[in-house]
Amino acid sequence: MRKSTAKATKATMNARTKAPKVKLDLSDVERRVGEEVGGGELIEPCSATDIRRWVMAMDYPNPIHWDGEFAQASKFGGIVAPQSFAVAIDYGHGAQPACVGHIPGSHLIFGGEEWWHYGPRLRPGDRLTQRRHFHDYQVNDTKFAGPTLFQRGDTLHLNQDGTPVAKERSTTVRYLAKEAERRGVLAAAGEIPSWTREQRIAVENERTAWIHSNREGRTPRFAEVSIGDRLPRRAIGPHTLASFATEYRAFVFNVWGSFRWVAPEGVKDPWINQDPGWVEGFGFDEEGAKLDPRLRDGLYVGPSRGHVDTDKASEIGMPRAYGYGATMGAWVTDYVAYWAGHDGFVRYSNTLFRSPAYEGDVTYLDAEVISRVDESSWGAPLVRLDVKMTNQDGTKLATGQVEVELPR
Repeated sequence: MRKSTAKATKATMNARTKAPKVKLDLSDVERRVGEEVGGGELIEPCSATDIRRWVMAMDYPNPIHWDGEFAQASKFGGIVAPQSFAVAIDYGHGAQPACVGHIPGSHLIFGGEEWWHYGPRLRPGDRLTQRRHFHDYQVNDTKFAGPTLFQRGDTLHLNQDGTPVAKERSTTVRYLAKEAERRGVLAAAGEIPSWTREQRIAVENERTAWIHSNREGRTPRFAEVSIGDRLPRRAIGPHTLASFATEYRAFVFNVWGSFRWVAPEGVKDPWINQDPGWVEGFGFDEEGAKLDPRLRDGLYVGPSRGHVDTDKASEIGMPRAYGYGATMGAWVTDYVAYWAGHDGFVRYSNTLFRSPAYEGDVTYLDAEVISRVDESSWGAPLVRLDVKMTNQDGTKLATGQVEVELPR
């Protein structure tokens, strides 16, 4: 082959393999920064069954949340919801104000959650309302999708008395689905792992040991806790299509007819139920859903299809079915709250999600005490923990810090 021909062939190959330029259309995003937005609001108060369904889906067998007799004999005098439950009785997994603006051909995964808990416990009969704001955004270039939007939104949860219960700042990661599918970076997670009988027994033994670690709800006193103390390891999994579907169905807004759309007063163009620009095959049919509610169900039809359908997962760059960001945030809160016992209280958490929990994987949670605050802004002593979430290969799924109030 002549040199000129070789150069021409190489140039042609480079042209074919060179990544096309892609750009996010943020024209409907930029103008909404700082605005109060609308969304969905649950119609009925929460029930004991809603709470029980949630802890079942989170694989969190703390008896104060499901065992009526145990809860009745506890300081709570009856079933009480876990602190993670606020997101279960919100609309859209808490991401509504962090998914504002139409971006054609996009999809969304969760990037992280920040929570502030103000004190009130949720019980059967409580009903939350929300105030939502689109906080801010930035665009970064990522290996998995090129230009990627990191969007943050705030949700303040108020109970029926108007008392603030909790505030969430959700981070979403919005990207062009076709570009992520083309790059295939996320697909590197590989095939569903197989587990031997002995390995499954070992995982179940770890899970059971964690349940026994504080089933009675004993709270360590502040003076008992030292920097460097480690929490018992928690194991969840192996994850399956059934467990992912169970998690999704525990978010109450997924029940047909359970919510209504609400808009903030005085906002000329509130973001309520507009189309975020989902790639074809992942959107809702709002009009058709008036007759057939499956058409905006989310799991059968809608943006959550990839969680339980590997073919659909591949269309948005995922290798196989995968878990939910809001679930990962709940796992962190529940994990620390279980250690803190009945007299402890999670005040703040900030968790960064790095990778989903995939079908067939086991998720492990570990935590270490990294500091002690004798007198905090909450008016009580706090312990700060560093929390890590990994899978069976040691892949880091999430990292975060949690602050827990403990009695003296």
